Amino acid sequence: MFLEGLHTFADFQQVDQHEGLQTLYIVRHCKAEGQSAEAPLTAEGCYQAQRLSSWLSDYSIDYIVSSPYIRAVQTLKPYAEKMNKTIYTDEGLAERVLSGEDRADWLQCLKRTFDEPDICYPGGESSRQATGRIVTVITELLKLRHGSYLVAAHGNIISLLLKHYDERIGFEHWKRLSNPDVYRITFFKGLYQDMERIWSELQS
Repeated sequence: MFLEGLHTFADFQQVDQHEGLQTLYIVRHCKAEGQSAEAPLTAEGCYQAQRLSSWLSDYSIDYIVSSPYIRAVQTLKPYAEKMNKTIYTDEGLAERVLSGEDRADWLQCLKRTFDEPDICYPGGESSRQATGRIVTVITELLKLRHGSYLVAAHGNIISLLLKHYDERIGFEHWKRLSNPDVYRITFFKGLYQDMERIWSELQS
């Protein structure tokens, strides 16, 4: 119900011509009440989203896309409303499902997937599969040729994207991600150039 009126990424047809440098701001959602797709932000998370909106106002953003999960959309909603921009959604930005079963050892299982990208637990998605999914989204985004993109997603899938561009990223890096968190990734003519964390807990 919350997503009514939002467009899907696949529905967007307009192509804005842009040559050269492209910037991706990838945002991990603010604090949420749970892990399900329907879990909303907590009261603190809503406050964080407002703070994030003010902070993002210093950056030039051409296009906004989010995971369809409510907590991700809510994270960008204050900024989108403030700047009168549409939030598009893409299923490819949804969180990686580690396993279809509740596992008491899920943390150990997650750690293993960073070292063994093809391991796949029952009902889950391997790191290689999840990485391919989000890299495909980013590749298609860059083809729209906007100058800058604001992308909201989730901790595990974001860490896999970062690892795709920098093999040093791993389980310990995932553990250090904050809610919210923001990374800036730059591309030149579709090719990866640089990546840096630009968010600080002091801003949350």
